[in-house]
Amino acid sequence: MIGLCVAMLGACFDGTIVGTIGTKLAEDLGGLSLYAWMTTAYLLCETIMIPIAGKLSDIYGRKPLFLIGLGLFAIGSVLAGLSTNMEMFIACRAVQGIGGGILIPVATAAVADLYSPRERARMQGILGAIFGVGSGIGPLIGGYIEGAISWHWCFYINIPLALIAFILTIKKFPTPVNDGEKHIDVKGIAFLSLLLLDILLLIEFGGKEFEWVSVESIAMVVIAIVLAVVFVKIEHKAIDPILAPHLIHNKTVVMAAVFMAIFGIGMIGSMMFTNMLAVGVFGLTTLQAGIWSLAMVVGMMITSISSGALVERTGYKLWLIAGPILCFLGLFYLSGMTVNPDMVDTMIGNPMLGIAGDADYLQETFMGRYLTGTFILGLGLGCMMSVVMSAVQNSSKPTEMGMTTSSVNLIRSIGTTMGTAIFTMVINSKLSGELATWIDDPDVLGQLTPDTGVIGQIVQFPQYAGEIMTAFSNSVDFSFLAGGCIILLLVIIGIIFKAQKPEEDPEFEAVKHKIESGEE
Repeated sequence: MIGLCVAMLGACFDGTIVGTIGTKLAEDLGGLSLYAWMTTAYLLCETIMIPIAGKLSDIYGRKPLFLIGLGLFAIGSVLAGLSTNMEMFIACRAVQGIGGGILIPVATAAVADLYSPRERARMQGILGAIFGVGSGIGPLIGGYIEGAISWHWCFYINIPLALIAFILTIKKFPTPVNDGEKHIDVKGIAFLSLLLLDILLLIEFGGKEFEWVSVESIAMVVIAIVLAVVFVKIEHKAIDPILAPHLIHNKTVVMAAVFMAIFGIGMIGSMMFTNMLAVGVFGLTTLQAGIWSLAMVVGMMITSISSGALVERTGYKLWLIAGPILCFLGLFYLSGMTVNPDMVDTMIGNPMLGIAGDADYLQETFMGRYLTGTFILGLGLGCMMSVVMSAVQNSSKPTEMGMTTSSVNLIRSIGTTMGTAIFTMVINSKLSGELATWIDDPDVLGQLTPDTGVIGQIVQFPQYAGEIMTAFSNSVDFSFLAGGCIILLLVIIGIIFKAQKPEEDPEFEAVKHKIESGEE
């Protein structure tokens, strides 16, 4: 279990660490025009690999898949650190994404192999805490290492983690129980991969590379529909499908998938702009912003571990109702950090913009609210992930544990990607209105592109610095409120959520009985 946690920690680091060092890295490699692909390559490969790895681990066992994922992740990390150009780095990020896409679902599913149903929630809580710590301190570690040594070492740090995980798991990891005939759903894997690739590229580049209502987007939607229809037909005929059609009849898995989709959308909408607000408006360095973000990490750790330890006594509903409410309260509190031009004009000292001044005023004014709000948000987020995953595992057949676990992880990943696109659109729309409210010069408004990078244009229009930063701050505050309202919808699912017992698998139980009795 320690080995799984260490591997999970490394995978979570790399999911967020590039956000801190990305600009410096892209400048060094001469590839600012390819900046978006640093994250996109990792995300695409990770998401596509999640269901594939989950199913293959059901067929061949968790151990071989885990070690393959660990190896790919370590190799990708070394090569990423050695990259000499942006194209090489993006390719290495793709390899890392494949490794991470194997590690996360296999580690999560392995909990069901290592622990009884009564203990799974507690261990999922620990994994959830690791997920929160890894994702939360990734930017902090990235900012510190990049400043103290160089960005290359942000990837080399994964090597000792991979070695520790390898040593701890190579001997202790359980071997496969089912040694029967193995059938790999090659057609299903191929069409599912194409379907996910199409959906993710549409979400990632819609509204950026092409308009949402355009020939390109319509074509990609049509392709997705065709691929989905073909995939469903293939799965109905497959001997051992990668995503079994009968999962739709498992109410716990279906409710968990819907829950995690909404969770992913609301979570990214609420979390992705907290650091941006701290750096862009409050004038913090990336390292300082990472330190501030620890409030959310602490909150997630408390409830993630607590919910896992107590869910057997309290049941699932308590946590799945309390979590969304706490998230809403935290985000509602954060949305109250409204500034005005007079406040901003007293502290124009943003290090990211190279503007001289004293930034302490807004930091001191809003630090308490920011830390309190993010802590409460972390408490809410920690209530949900491990509880949902343990419910899914406790309602699944042992022979389908990897498939059901990875299917829910897949939906969460897609929801997170959708959340990024949705909330970028929400903020852009709000920002356009805010800029028009605060700036009455049409020539200036015409040059301010309504995107989240608009704050960087303060350098061009220093006379409107207060107005621009106010518009940006108020837009982010609005996104907090919108994210809170979306997450609050989860209360409805929490109220009706009920874990069902898995159907008996006679073949699996017979093999298990033979092993326990010493016959095999």
